[in-house]
Amino acid sequence: MERNTTGRGATTRHAQKRPVRRRWIAAGTAVAGVAACLTLASVGHAAQDAPQAAAHGDRPSPSPRPGATWTSRDAAAYWTPDRMAAAAPAGPVRGTSDRAAGARSAPAAKSAPAAKSAATARHFDGVPSVGVLFSVDGDAGAHHCTASVVHSPHRNLILTAGHCNPGTRAAFVPQYRSGADKQPYGVWAIEDTFAYPGRGTTGAGADLDFAFATVAPDEDGRPVEETTGGNTLSPAPGYTNDVTVVGYPNVRNDPQDKAVRCATRTSRLSGTHELRMECGGFYGGTSGSPWLADFDEESGTGRVIGLIGGLNGGGPKGPDSDRISYSPYFGQRVLSLYARASQA
Repeated sequence: MERNTTGRGATTRHAQKRPVRRRWIAAGTAVAGVAACLTLASVGHAAQDAPQAAAHGDRPSPSPRPGATWTSRDAAAYWTPDRMAAAAPAGPVRGTSDRAAGARSAPAAKSAPAAKSAATARHFDGVPSVGVLFSVDGDAGAHHCTASVVHSPHRNLILTAGHCNPGTRAAFVPQYRSGADKQPYGVWAIEDTFAYPGRGTTGAGADLDFAFATVAPDEDGRPVEETTGGNTLSPAPGYTNDVTVVGYPNVRNDPQDKAVRCATRTSRLSGTHELRMECGGFYGGTSGSPWLADFDEESGTGRVIGLIGGLNGGGPKGPDSDRISYSPYFGQRVLSLYARASQA
């Protein structure tokens, strides 16, 4: 997620010996360690938002061949400026949900009328703890989801929506700059992913639409959070919260290909156990965008109490779908999953 990009994409020799694993953790195995998780959730400088989960029901993404490695050096070498520029398919991104792909296909939940003065997100230069996910899935490559660094004991976790499929050659690019010769905080390889098997974008599975992932260290062995800072994972204190939401719309939906942010207030999505917020500009590509309470302008971090995801992949269908976004309610289940992921 690197103030100095020199060598930021490589890993230590220790990291290179470590095989890439993709573990999909069932809900039952995530319960242990909740007490530790709750303690960590109150820590000050944290990063949050983690990587992706599969978009193919409960089927995990393909695992690498035995003994294969995928390091941050590999990620930086593969995701060149040209590859990043080309990662904007003309059609829908296969294997992603509606908000991730930028199209709506599932019926929308009934929600309250839009506020008279609904906000609109503005473009800005981004913050180090939030970035984009690049991956290859078959013949389709795209930065199709947003992720953020979340504070953890090993300082190597990111958070994203559960439906965001990492695919292969997956990488996290903090404070992504479109067209840059070098990314300001480097390119980091995604290692393990942690998500509930029952996650989805409809029914009860929509309440589990979040996932964590670990990222490989840089060539000096430094973890991503040491470079970018991070957000603190916190349970949602209720349905009404003042938050700052930061995300990266896909260039197909937003030609500026820049980060957007919006300060808004959340409410309850009628008929569900989810949050909703109103702010225009959160097009496809913003799945996983963190909802940050107590956002600090100086550090660019806050307490992450939600993310764009959940029902229909994070919002309703229709021509103005970018104006309303949803989030799973962050409670015991996200803390339990965090406790499991933070042990990696």
